[in-house]
Amino acid sequence: MNQQRKNTRPHGGKPSGGTKPSGPAKGGTVDRRQKKKKASTLDPKLFVKKAKPTGQAGFRTEKSFQDISLDSRLLSNILHKGYQTLTTIQDQSILPLLDGRDMMAISKTGSGKTAAFLIPIIEHALKDPRNYTALVVTPTRELALQIENEFKSLTAGLHLYSATFIGGTNINSDYKQLERKLQVIVGTPGRLLDLSDRKLLKLNQVNTLVLDEFDRMLDMGFVNDVKKLVNLIGRRDQTLLFSATLEPAQKQLIASLLHNPIEVIVENAGGTNENIEQQTVHVPEGADKFGMLAAMIKSPDMEKVILFAETKRLADRLAKKLNQAGVTAGQIHGDKSQNFRVKMIEEFKKGNIRVLVATDVAARGIDVADVSHVINYQLPMTMDAYIHRIGRTGRAGKVGHAITFVD
Repeated sequence: MNQQRKNTRPHGGKPSGGTKPSGPAKGGTVDRRQKKKKASTLDPKLFVKKAKPTGQAGFRTEKSFQDISLDSRLLSNILHKGYQTLTTIQDQSILPLLDGRDMMAISKTGSGKTAAFLIPIIEHALKDPRNYTALVVTPTRELALQIENEFKSLTAGLHLYSATFIGGTNINSDYKQLERKLQVIVGTPGRLLDLSDRKLLKLNQVNTLVLDEFDRMLDMGFVNDVKKLVNLIGRRDQTLLFSATLEPAQKQLIASLLHNPIEVIVENAGGTNENIEQQTVHVPEGADKFGMLAAMIKSPDMEKVILFAETKRLADRLAKKLNQAGVTAGQIHGDKSQNFRVKMIEEFKKGNIRVLVATDVAARGIDVADVSHVINYQLPMTMDAYIHRIGRTGRAGKVGHAITFVD
């Protein structure tokens, strides 16, 4: 591990408590007033691209996990999960992170980045479990839960402990979890700051800080929360930033967070997965857009579909109308309770519902195997949003499909 040092920290303002920025005005299936106020300016041609299947499961290399000097118990768990060879991001990240280096890593969604930072964290924790704490900060609840599930599967039988602290849950249940020594803490910014303010979470004991989906964290308005968390942590051994995209405007903030970092940029990280067939569907004026959607989804090829809507109200209406049309559907968005969101994702994973209707805020962190199609009911507002959305399909070397409706 590196010598501890004090980085120059930016100072954030009053914490937001994790409150999400206000979204666009709520509207119906086709809210004309909303469209006039805020319509996408992206060229629909950006959403058309032929798939070029690589045949690689998650951008894998030929390097085996057995080639890395890892604790034998951790290695056994890695192999038990079916991981044989490293993905590109893992190959370029794990060794520097084992050496204690700071890192800025840019890699596509679904490229194996969670294991890329968890494996070194676990290795460090095994060496000194009583004095080691890693904090993983994520923009969404679903992503936080996904990361902790991955940690638990990698640490089965290793006597390392973790907890997830997210909004939408009873904060009283967090107290008991914090009574135990935790090697890994995962959470969303608002809940973490709340627990720190209540003197329950001692952030100054964190050795390793991971900011996952850093780009999305900033997009969602968490910049001041992130700055406050960093200031409360203070001195630390290691800082990791993982992101799918990198904006030039973020570079100054990133430089203030990292000390002599390794930069890892997986080829075409800011682009879309080559395994995804991308196309648009034109909606003629006066046509029944929902009818076109329902007919499309009833195709047998649409085995497991994530349907993106721009507003919470629209997500609710689409899910209701799909069920009325005989298509099993559920929805997740920021107004739904955490228990409801977890239940919907589990039902989707099991195949009990064919279509999961989601907004961008709720969708980050959905980790479901074999999503056959991602459908955008409206043009996405940004390319970053589009990249992250369609990253839910075309995983593990399989061909996925992304369809965008164009009014």
